[in-house]
Amino acid sequence: MIRARNRNLMFNTKRNANICDTLFSVLLHCINLLIIFTKKNSMHKSLLISLAVFFVSLNILAQDKIPYRIYNSEGKTVTYAEMISKTSQADIVLFGEQHNNAVAHWLQLELTIDLFAVKANNLVLGAEMFEADGQLLLDEYVNGIVSDKNFQEQARLWPNYATDYAPLVNFARDKKLRFIATNVPRRYASMVSKDGFEILNSLSAEAQQYVAPLPIDYDENLNCYKSMLEMGGMSMGKNNANPNLPKAQAVKDATMAYFISKNFNPGCLFLHFNGAYHSDNYESIVWYLKNNEKNLKIITISTVEQADISTISNEFRGLADFIIVVDEDFTKTY
Repeated sequence: MIRARNRNLMFNTKRNANICDTLFSVLLHCINLLIIFTKKNSMHKSLLISLAVFFVSLNILAQDKIPYRIYNSEGKTVTYAEMISKTSQADIVLFGEQHNNAVAHWLQLELTIDLFAVKANNLVLGAEMFEADGQLLLDEYVNGIVSDKNFQEQARLWPNYATDYAPLVNFARDKKLRFIATNVPRRYASMVSKDGFEILNSLSAEAQQYVAPLPIDYDENLNCYKSMLEMGGMSMGKNNANPNLPKAQAVKDATMAYFISKNFNPGCLFLHFNGAYHSDNYESIVWYLKNNEKNLKIITISTVEQADISTISNEFRGLADFIIVVDEDFTKTY
């Protein structure tokens, strides 16, 4: 019953946003027609004023407190239904989140549910939040072999797992879907941040199974890596920036792309959850995926926060195929 009530509330939020936009457009059209009419009939000016006040009042009453809007890469508003339609036709969907954004986590679950309605068992899930060497335990939990208690005790879960990622994993468990742990073990990313890619050659053959094939491709001129180096330079001093810091990010991106590709089959849809930085501007994971297979149809989603969600800031245009703009005052999960 709780899930049913929440589902209805979530649906109404998405539906009301569309209704408000449509109603406002209709009202503006009516006012424009009245303006044209009164230019030819000056005696009706008082009628125009009265009706304009009425329409504006109606518009104010009609607008709900909407916590988010969805925009396309060109900065035009789109509906949730349009996003579902486009993503359902993709090979791979990368859902970029702000890790503590409640709206993003809710929409991740909603998108999963709605894409499952279209793709059924041809939907595969995966996430940055699970490291590749934990795949066996994740499989055992999703397949109902180990209990939730044992899974949470033994898996290296993020602190916000219970609120933000458990609903996705449990949906996979309920619907018998595959859930792929795509990220490199953090200990190996930490090694790269200290000693560069070369340190990965010292890993055993077994350990290298959990990393993208060596040597790791790397383009230091990609903005996602250049900007990390620049930010590191600002905090540590221009000449003290750690050149291996963006390489640690790259080994994560490369490994996530590798396990996405490895577990993708034609006719399937792979829905992947990751921090927005890992897929924004069609770089990072996208770059590695395209290097492996240029013909993949990849759709990206990003999450940003603004004080005013009625328009999208210029800095966020082109960030992804769909940009979810969330009211910055909305509750955070941590």
